[in-house]
Amino acid sequence: MNWLDILILVIQCFVIALAVTTAFAYLTLFERRLLARFQNRVGPNRAGPDGFLQPLADAVKLFFKEDIVPSAADRAVYLLAPAMAVIPAIIIWAVVPFGCLNINWDWRACFNDPYATTPLRNILQIAEIDVGVLYLLAVTSIGVYGITLAGWSSNNKYSMLGGIRSSAQLVSYELALGCAVLAVVMTYGTLSTHEIVVLQTSLWGIVPQFLGFVLFMIASTAEVVRAPFDLVEAEQELVGGYNTEYGSMKFALFFMTEYIKLIAVSAIAVTFFFGGWRFPGLQTLGTGVEALAGPIAASIAVGLASLGSFLLKLVAFLFLSVWIRASWPRLRYDRLMDLGWKWLLPLGLINIVYTAVVYVLLPNQQVAAFVLFGLSLITLAIAGSFSRVPKPVDNVTYVKDLPRSAGD
Repeated sequence: MNWLDILILVIQCFVIALAVTTAFAYLTLFERRLLARFQNRVGPNRAGPDGFLQPLADAVKLFFKEDIVPSAADRAVYLLAPAMAVIPAIIIWAVVPFGCLNINWDWRACFNDPYATTPLRNILQIAEIDVGVLYLLAVTSIGVYGITLAGWSSNNKYSMLGGIRSSAQLVSYELALGCAVLAVVMTYGTLSTHEIVVLQTSLWGIVPQFLGFVLFMIASTAEVVRAPFDLVEAEQELVGGYNTEYGSMKFALFFMTEYIKLIAVSAIAVTFFFGGWRFPGLQTLGTGVEALAGPIAASIAVGLASLGSFLLKLVAFLFLSVWIRASWPRLRYDRLMDLGWKWLLPLGLINIVYTAVVYVLLPNQQVAAFVLFGLSLITLAIAGSFSRVPKPVDNVTYVKDLPRSAGD
Protein backbone atom coordinates (compact mmCIF):
# COMPACT_ATOMS: atom_id res chain seq x y z
CA MET A 1 0.00 0.00 0.00
CA ASN A 2 1.56 3.29 -1.13
CA TRP A 3 1.01 6.78 0.24
CA LEU A 4 -1.81 7.48 -2.24
CA ASP A 5 -3.78 4.44 -1.08
CA ILE A 6 -3.30 5.50 2.55
CA LEU A 7 -4.47 9.04 1.73
CA ILE A 8 -7.57 7.71 -0.05
CA LEU A 9 -8.33 5.43 2.92
CA VAL A 10 -8.02 8.31 5.40
CA ILE A 11 -10.30 10.51 3.29
CA GLN A 12 -12.84 7.68 2.96
CA CYS A 13 -12.92 7.11 6.73
CA PHE A 14 -13.26 10.83 7.45
CA VAL A 15 -16.05 11.34 4.92
CA ILE A 16 -17.98 8.27 6.09
CA ALA A 17 -17.70 9.23 9.78
CA LEU A 18 -18.80 12.79 9.01
CA ALA A 19 -21.65 11.66 6.75
CA VAL A 20 -22.96 9.07 9.23
CA THR A 21 -22.93 11.46 12.19
CA THR A 22 -24.66 14.16 10.12
CA ALA A 23 -27.20 11.64 8.84
CA PHE A 24 -27.87 10.59 12.44
CA ALA A 25 -28.70 14.19 13.38
CA TYR A 26 -31.15 14.67 10.54
CA LEU A 27 -32.62 11.20 10.94
CA THR A 28 -33.94 12.43 14.29
CA LEU A 29 -35.69 15.31 12.51
CA PHE A 30 -36.92 12.93 9.79
CA GLU A 31 -38.37 10.63 12.43
CA ARG A 32 -39.99 13.37 14.51
CA ARG A 33 -41.67 14.94 11.51
CA LEU A 34 -42.93 11.57 10.26
CA LEU A 35 -44.23 10.60 13.70
CA ALA A 36 -46.03 13.94 13.86
CA ARG A 37 -47.66 13.23 10.50
CA PHE A 38 -48.68 9.73 11.56
CA GLN A 39 -50.16 11.04 14.83
CA ASN A 40 -51.77 14.18 13.37
CA ARG A 41 -49.39 16.59 15.14
CA VAL A 42 -47.22 19.44 13.94
CA GLY A 43 -43.77 18.30 15.03
CA PRO A 44 -40.66 20.47 15.47
CA ASN A 45 -41.01 23.66 13.41
CA ARG A 46 -39.46 26.52 15.43
CA ALA A 47 -35.68 26.13 15.08
CA GLY A 48 -34.80 27.35 11.61
CA PRO A 49 -37.00 27.25 8.51
CA ASP A 50 -39.57 24.49 8.96
CA GLY A 51 -37.57 23.07 11.89
CA PHE A 52 -34.48 22.37 9.75
CA LEU A 53 -32.08 23.51 12.49
CA GLN A 54 -33.72 21.43 15.24
CA PRO A 55 -30.88 18.83 15.29
CA LEU A 56 -28.36 21.65 15.78
CA ALA A 57 -30.45 23.05 18.64
CA ASP A 58 -30.60 19.60 20.26
CA ALA A 59 -26.82 19.20 19.92
CA VAL A 60 -26.15 22.58 21.55
CA LYS A 61 -28.56 21.76 24.37
CA LEU A 62 -26.92 18.40 25.07
CA PHE A 63 -23.43 19.89 24.89
CA PHE A 64 -24.16 22.48 27.57
CA LYS A 65 -26.05 20.19 29.94
CA GLU A 66 -24.42 19.37 33.26
CA ASP A 67 -22.06 16.41 32.97
CA ILE A 68 -22.00 14.36 36.18
CA VAL A 69 -20.61 11.01 37.27
CA PRO A 70 -22.51 9.21 40.07
CA SER A 71 -20.40 8.91 43.21
CA ALA A 72 -20.97 5.15 43.55
CA ALA A 73 -20.37 4.36 39.85
CA ASP A 74 -17.38 2.47 38.52
CA ARG A 75 -15.82 5.58 36.99
CA ALA A 76 -13.54 3.96 34.41
CA VAL A 77 -16.19 1.64 32.98
CA TYR A 78 -18.86 4.35 33.26
CA LEU A 79 -16.82 6.68 31.04
CA LEU A 80 -15.74 3.93 28.63
CA ALA A 81 -19.21 2.45 27.99
CA PRO A 82 -20.52 5.19 25.61
CA ALA A 83 -17.44 4.83 23.40
CA MET A 84 -17.82 1.04 23.37
CA ALA A 85 -21.38 1.51 22.17
CA VAL A 86 -20.78 4.07 19.42
CA ILE A 87 -17.54 2.71 17.89
CA PRO A 88 -19.05 -0.61 16.61
CA ALA A 89 -21.94 1.37 15.11
CA ILE A 90 -19.50 3.43 13.02
CA ILE A 91 -17.04 0.73 11.95
CA ILE A 92 -19.88 -1.39 10.51
CA TRP A 93 -19.66 0.87 7.45
CA ALA A 94 -16.18 -0.38 6.51
CA VAL A 95 -17.49 -3.22 4.32
CA VAL A 96 -20.84 -1.81 3.18
CA PRO A 97 -20.76 -0.98 -0.58
CA PHE A 98 -22.90 2.14 -0.95
CA GLY A 99 -22.05 2.66 -4.60
CA CYS A 100 -19.42 1.74 -7.18
CA LEU A 101 -16.99 4.33 -8.52
CA ASN A 102 -13.85 2.71 -9.87
CA ILE A 103 -10.93 5.14 -9.73
CA ASN A 104 -9.26 3.09 -12.46
CA TRP A 105 -12.04 4.54 -14.67
CA ASP A 106 -13.25 1.16 -15.86
CA TRP A 107 -16.90 0.99 -14.84
CA ARG A 108 -17.27 -2.57 -16.16
CA ALA A 109 -15.16 -3.84 -13.25
CA CYS A 110 -18.04 -2.91 -10.93
CA PHE A 111 -20.12 -5.69 -12.48
CA ASN A 112 -17.31 -8.29 -12.77
CA ASP A 113 -17.61 -7.87 -16.54
CA PRO A 114 -15.10 -10.06 -18.43
CA TYR A 115 -14.47 -7.09 -20.75
CA ALA A 116 -13.05 -5.04 -17.86
CA THR A 117 -9.37 -4.35 -18.42
CA THR A 118 -8.41 -3.00 -14.98
CA PRO A 119 -9.05 -4.26 -11.42
CA LEU A 120 -11.76 -2.72 -9.27
CA ARG A 121 -10.75 0.01 -6.82
CA ASN A 122 -14.08 1.20 -5.49
CA ILE A 123 -13.82 4.44 -3.53
CA LEU A 124 -17.46 4.08 -2.43
CA GLN A 125 -16.53 1.12 -0.23
CA ILE A 126 -13.79 1.41 2.36
CA ALA A 127 -12.72 -2.25 2.45
CA GLU A 128 -13.64 -5.03 0.05
CA ILE A 129 -12.69 -8.19 1.93
CA ASP A 130 -13.57 -11.81 1.23
CA VAL A 131 -15.23 -12.27 4.65
CA GLY A 132 -17.22 -9.03 4.78
CA VAL A 133 -20.39 -10.79 6.01
CA LEU A 134 -18.49 -12.34 8.93
CA TYR A 135 -17.11 -8.90 9.75
CA LEU A 136 -20.65 -7.46 9.87
CA LEU A 137 -21.88 -10.23 12.18
CA ALA A 138 -18.85 -9.84 14.46
CA VAL A 139 -19.17 -6.06 14.78
CA THR A 140 -22.93 -6.09 15.36
CA SER A 141 -22.55 -8.73 18.07
CA ILE A 142 -20.10 -6.69 20.18
CA GLY A 143 -22.40 -3.67 20.33
CA VAL A 144 -24.14 -5.18 23.36
CA TYR A 145 -21.07 -4.65 25.56
CA GLY A 146 -21.45 -0.88 25.67
CA ILE A 147 -25.08 -1.05 26.77
CA THR A 148 -24.52 -3.83 29.30
CA LEU A 149 -21.49 -2.17 30.87
CA ALA A 150 -23.30 1.17 31.02
CA GLY A 151 -26.09 -0.43 33.04
CA TRP A 152 -23.69 -2.27 35.34
CA SER A 153 -21.25 0.60 35.96
CA SER A 154 -23.95 3.13 36.88
CA ASN A 155 -24.70 1.35 40.19
CA ASN A 156 -28.41 1.92 39.64
CA LYS A 157 -30.89 -0.94 39.85
CA TYR A 158 -32.97 0.36 36.94
CA SER A 159 -29.89 0.78 34.77
CA MET A 160 -28.71 -2.69 35.78
CA LEU A 161 -32.05 -4.21 34.78
CA GLY A 162 -31.84 -2.42 31.45
CA GLY A 163 -28.34 -3.80 30.87
CA ILE A 164 -29.41 -7.35 31.72
CA ARG A 165 -32.40 -7.05 29.42
CA SER A 166 -30.19 -5.80 26.61
CA SER A 167 -27.80 -8.75 26.87
CA ALA A 168 -30.67 -11.28 26.92
CA GLN A 169 -32.50 -9.57 24.05
CA LEU A 170 -29.51 -9.10 21.78
CA VAL A 171 -28.21 -12.64 22.30
CA SER A 172 -31.68 -14.05 21.54
CA TYR A 173 -32.22 -12.10 18.33
CA GLU A 174 -28.61 -12.41 17.17
CA LEU A 175 -29.30 -16.10 16.43
CA ALA A 176 -32.27 -15.35 14.16
CA LEU A 177 -30.30 -12.56 12.49
CA GLY A 178 -27.41 -14.93 11.86
CA CYS A 179 -29.74 -17.53 10.34
CA ALA A 180 -31.20 -14.94 7.95
CA VAL A 181 -27.74 -13.79 6.87
CA LEU A 182 -26.50 -17.39 6.51
CA ALA A 183 -29.35 -18.13 4.10
CA VAL A 184 -28.24 -15.16 1.96
CA VAL A 185 -24.67 -16.46 1.97
CA MET A 186 -25.91 -19.91 0.89
CA THR A 187 -27.95 -18.33 -1.90
CA TYR A 188 -25.03 -16.45 -3.46
CA GLY A 189 -22.14 -18.65 -2.34
CA THR A 190 -19.90 -15.84 -1.11
CA LEU A 191 -19.07 -13.89 2.04
CA SER A 192 -18.12 -10.75 0.10
CA THR A 193 -20.66 -7.94 0.33
CA HIS A 194 -19.59 -6.60 -3.08
CA GLU A 195 -20.06 -10.01 -4.69
CA ILE A 196 -23.52 -10.37 -3.13
CA VAL A 197 -24.56 -7.07 -4.73
CA VAL A 198 -23.07 -8.00 -8.12
CA LEU A 199 -24.81 -11.39 -8.16
CA GLN A 200 -28.26 -9.80 -7.73
CA THR A 201 -28.45 -9.28 -11.48
CA SER A 202 -31.95 -10.20 -12.55
CA LEU A 203 -33.61 -10.89 -9.21
CA TRP A 204 -32.95 -9.08 -5.95
CA GLY A 205 -32.31 -11.11 -2.83
CA ILE A 206 -35.80 -10.57 -1.45
CA VAL A 207 -37.22 -13.01 -4.00
CA PRO A 208 -35.34 -16.19 -2.99
CA GLN A 209 -34.98 -15.02 0.61
CA PHE A 210 -38.33 -13.45 1.42
CA LEU A 211 -38.56 -15.39 4.68
CA GLY A 212 -34.98 -14.40 5.46
CA PHE A 213 -35.88 -10.76 4.81
CA VAL A 214 -38.81 -10.89 7.24
CA LEU A 215 -36.61 -12.51 9.89
CA PHE A 216 -33.82 -9.99 9.26
CA MET A 217 -36.15 -7.01 9.64
CA ILE A 218 -37.62 -8.26 12.92
CA ALA A 219 -34.28 -9.33 14.39
CA SER A 220 -32.43 -6.19 13.27
CA THR A 221 -35.13 -4.00 14.82
CA ALA A 222 -34.56 -5.83 18.10
CA GLU A 223 -30.78 -5.53 17.63
CA VAL A 224 -30.92 -1.74 17.44
CA VAL A 225 -33.36 -1.67 20.42
CA ARG A 226 -36.10 0.10 18.48
CA ALA A 227 -39.82 0.02 19.17
CA PRO A 228 -41.58 -2.36 19.60
CA PHE A 229 -38.45 -4.01 21.06
CA ASP A 230 -37.19 -1.11 23.21
CA LEU A 231 -37.53 -3.05 26.47
CA VAL A 232 -34.07 -2.05 27.66
CA GLU A 233 -35.18 1.56 28.15
CA ALA A 234 -38.87 1.14 28.97
CA GLU A 235 -39.64 4.32 30.89
CA GLN A 236 -42.75 2.85 32.54
CA GLU A 237 -40.66 0.11 34.16
CA LEU A 238 -37.02 1.22 34.20
CA VAL A 239 -37.16 5.07 34.33
CA GLY A 240 -34.82 5.25 31.35
CA GLY A 241 -33.03 1.93 31.36
CA TYR A 242 -29.29 1.52 30.93
CA ASN A 243 -28.70 5.25 30.30
CA THR A 244 -30.63 6.58 33.31
CA GLU A 245 -27.49 7.91 35.02
CA TYR A 246 -25.97 9.43 31.89
CA GLY A 247 -26.25 13.06 30.86
CA SER A 248 -24.82 15.64 28.47
CA MET A 249 -22.68 14.26 25.62
CA LYS A 250 -22.34 10.79 27.15
CA PHE A 251 -26.10 10.40 26.85
CA ALA A 252 -25.86 11.83 23.33
CA LEU A 253 -23.41 9.08 22.37
CA PHE A 254 -25.95 6.41 23.32
CA PHE A 255 -28.60 8.33 21.42
CA MET A 256 -26.24 8.54 18.44
CA THR A 257 -25.50 4.81 18.63
CA GLU A 258 -29.15 3.83 18.22
CA TYR A 259 -29.67 5.93 15.11
CA ILE A 260 -26.33 5.13 13.46
CA LYS A 261 -27.00 1.41 13.96
CA LEU A 262 -30.47 1.91 12.51
CA ILE A 263 -28.95 3.46 9.39
CA ALA A 264 -26.34 0.68 9.26
CA VAL A 265 -28.76 -2.25 9.50
CA SER A 266 -30.96 -0.57 6.89
CA ALA A 267 -27.91 -0.35 4.62
CA ILE A 268 -27.17 -4.04 5.26
CA ALA A 269 -30.78 -4.94 4.41
CA VAL A 270 -30.47 -2.99 1.15
CA THR A 271 -27.21 -4.81 0.37
CA PHE A 272 -28.52 -8.31 1.07
CA PHE A 273 -32.12 -8.14 -0.12
CA PHE A 274 -32.65 -5.17 -2.44
CA GLY A 275 -29.72 -5.27 -4.81
CA GLY A 276 -27.50 -2.83 -2.94
CA TRP A 277 -26.48 -0.01 -5.29
CA ARG A 278 -27.83 -1.80 -8.38
CA PHE A 279 -30.93 -0.79 -10.27
CA PRO A 280 -32.32 -1.86 -13.68
CA GLY A 281 -30.55 -0.16 -16.55
CA LEU A 282 -27.36 0.80 -14.71
CA GLN A 283 -25.11 -1.10 -17.12
CA THR A 284 -27.02 0.33 -20.06
CA LEU A 285 -26.37 3.79 -18.63
CA GLY A 286 -22.65 3.06 -18.45
CA THR A 287 -22.56 1.80 -22.05
CA GLY A 288 -24.46 4.83 -23.36
CA VAL A 289 -22.38 7.42 -21.51
CA GLU A 290 -19.15 5.71 -22.57
CA ALA A 291 -20.23 5.84 -26.21
CA LEU A 292 -20.98 9.56 -25.88
CA ALA A 293 -18.27 10.90 -23.57
CA GLY A 294 -15.71 8.20 -22.86
CA PRO A 295 -14.88 5.79 -20.00
CA ILE A 296 -14.13 8.45 -17.36
CA ALA A 297 -17.55 10.09 -17.76
CA ALA A 298 -19.16 6.62 -17.80
CA SER A 299 -17.44 5.66 -14.54
CA ILE A 300 -18.55 8.90 -12.89
CA ALA A 301 -22.12 8.47 -14.16
CA VAL A 302 -22.30 4.87 -12.92
CA GLY A 303 -20.81 5.90 -9.57
CA LEU A 304 -23.24 8.76 -8.97
CA ALA A 305 -26.25 6.77 -10.19
CA SER A 306 -25.34 3.77 -8.00
CA LEU A 307 -24.87 6.02 -4.98
CA GLY A 308 -28.23 7.69 -5.59
CA SER A 309 -29.93 4.30 -5.97
CA PHE A 310 -28.46 3.07 -2.70
CA LEU A 311 -29.48 6.22 -0.80
CA LEU A 312 -33.06 6.10 -2.10
CA LYS A 313 -33.43 2.48 -0.98
CA LEU A 314 -31.89 3.40 2.37
CA VAL A 315 -34.37 6.23 2.95
CA ALA A 316 -37.23 3.84 2.09
CA PHE A 317 -36.05 1.42 4.80
CA LEU A 318 -35.71 4.24 7.33
CA PHE A 319 -39.26 5.33 6.52
CA LEU A 320 -40.43 1.76 7.12
CA SER A 321 -38.67 1.70 10.50
CA VAL A 322 -40.34 4.93 11.61
CA TRP A 323 -43.68 3.62 10.39
CA ILE A 324 -43.25 0.48 12.49
CA ARG A 325 -42.38 2.58 15.55
CA ALA A 326 -45.54 4.64 15.09
CA SER A 327 -47.76 1.59 14.59
CA TRP A 328 -46.73 -1.14 17.03
CA PRO A 329 -46.90 -0.97 20.83
CA ARG A 330 -44.05 -2.23 22.98
CA LEU A 331 -44.01 -5.98 23.56
CA ARG A 332 -44.14 -7.49 27.01
CA TYR A 333 -40.76 -8.91 28.03
CA ASP A 334 -41.81 -12.56 28.18
CA ARG A 335 -43.40 -12.25 24.74
CA LEU A 336 -40.21 -10.68 23.46
CA MET A 337 -38.21 -13.73 24.53
CA ASP A 338 -40.94 -16.09 23.31
CA LEU A 339 -40.87 -14.52 19.84
CA GLY A 340 -37.11 -14.76 19.55
CA TRP A 341 -36.59 -18.34 20.76
CA LYS A 342 -39.84 -20.11 19.84
CA TRP A 343 -40.63 -18.47 16.51
CA LEU A 344 -37.79 -16.60 14.83
CA LEU A 345 -35.03 -19.11 15.54
CA PRO A 346 -37.02 -22.17 14.30
CA LEU A 347 -38.14 -20.23 11.22
CA GLY A 348 -34.53 -19.25 10.56
CA LEU A 349 -33.41 -22.87 10.74
CA ILE A 350 -36.29 -23.93 8.45
CA ASN A 351 -35.22 -21.25 5.96
CA ILE A 352 -31.67 -22.60 5.94
CA VAL A 353 -32.97 -26.12 5.23
CA TYR A 354 -35.22 -24.80 2.44
CA THR A 355 -32.33 -22.96 0.83
CA ALA A 356 -29.95 -25.92 0.95
CA VAL A 357 -32.45 -28.46 -0.39
CA VAL A 358 -33.88 -26.29 -3.16
CA TYR A 359 -30.53 -25.19 -4.58
CA VAL A 360 -29.28 -28.79 -4.59
CA LEU A 361 -32.39 -30.16 -6.32
CA LEU A 362 -32.91 -27.23 -8.72
CA PRO A 363 -29.67 -26.07 -10.39
CA ASN A 364 -31.57 -23.38 -12.33
CA GLN A 365 -31.17 -20.24 -10.20
CA GLN A 366 -34.31 -18.51 -11.48
CA VAL A 367 -36.58 -21.49 -10.83
CA ALA A 368 -35.01 -22.10 -7.42
CA ALA A 369 -35.55 -18.45 -6.44
CA PHE A 370 -39.27 -18.55 -7.20
CA VAL A 371 -39.68 -21.93 -5.48
CA LEU A 372 -38.05 -20.48 -2.36
CA PHE A 373 -40.32 -17.45 -2.58
CA GLY A 374 -43.38 -19.70 -2.63
CA LEU A 375 -42.10 -21.79 0.27
CA SER A 376 -41.46 -18.59 2.25
CA LEU A 377 -45.06 -17.42 1.76
CA ILE A 378 -46.42 -20.81 2.77
CA THR A 379 -44.22 -20.95 5.87
CA LEU A 380 -45.19 -17.45 6.99
CA ALA A 381 -48.88 -18.23 6.45
CA ILE A 382 -48.63 -21.41 8.56
CA ALA A 383 -46.67 -19.60 11.28
CA GLY A 384 -49.24 -16.81 11.32
CA SER A 385 -52.09 -19.26 11.73
CA PHE A 386 -50.42 -20.77 14.82
CA SER A 387 -49.53 -17.44 16.44
CA ARG A 388 -53.00 -16.06 17.10
CA VAL A 389 -53.55 -14.10 20.29
CA PRO A 390 -55.24 -16.40 22.86
CA LYS A 391 -58.79 -15.63 23.81
CA PRO A 392 -59.39 -14.10 27.26
CA VAL A 393 -60.32 -16.48 30.05
CA ASP A 394 -64.01 -16.32 30.92
CA ASN A 395 -63.89 -17.53 34.54
CA VAL A 396 -61.80 -14.63 35.90
CA THR A 397 -63.33 -12.71 38.82
CA TYR A 398 -62.59 -9.01 38.63
CA VAL A 399 -62.38 -6.66 41.61
CA LYS A 400 -65.43 -4.69 40.48
CA ASP A 401 -67.51 -7.91 40.55
CA LEU A 402 -66.67 -8.81 44.15
CA PRO A 403 -69.47 -8.28 46.75
CA ARG A 404 -69.05 -5.15 48.82
CA SER A 405 -69.22 -5.09 52.60
CA ALA A 406 -71.49 -2.72 54.49
CA GLY A 407 -68.64 -0.35 55.30
CA ASP A 408 -67.60 0.17 51.64
